Amino acid sequence: MKKTLRDENSSKTILLKLPKVFKMEPHSHITVEQHIVLSGSYTNGGLEYPTGSYQIFSAHENHGPFESKEGALVLVIWDPYEIS
Repeated sequence: MKKTLRDENSSKTILLKLPKVFKMEPHSHITVEQHIVLSGSYTNGGLEYPTGSYQIFSAHENHGPFESKEGALVLVIWDPYEIS
């Protein structure tokens, strides 16, 4: 399930519900991407991110693979600015 909360210019914010036994291959984006885990947990590159975790990825930064055994609800934000 994905619910779009904001979609303007090159910025987007979504609520992303990861199902149980979720898997996603490594990938990158052309914008900065932020994750806030609202419930559940997932792993990114083998490291676990439980409820309350925050991650930020630079534009073009490869991240993943992602997996979730129990599922998770994640706030995902994409913005065109660069991390300094």
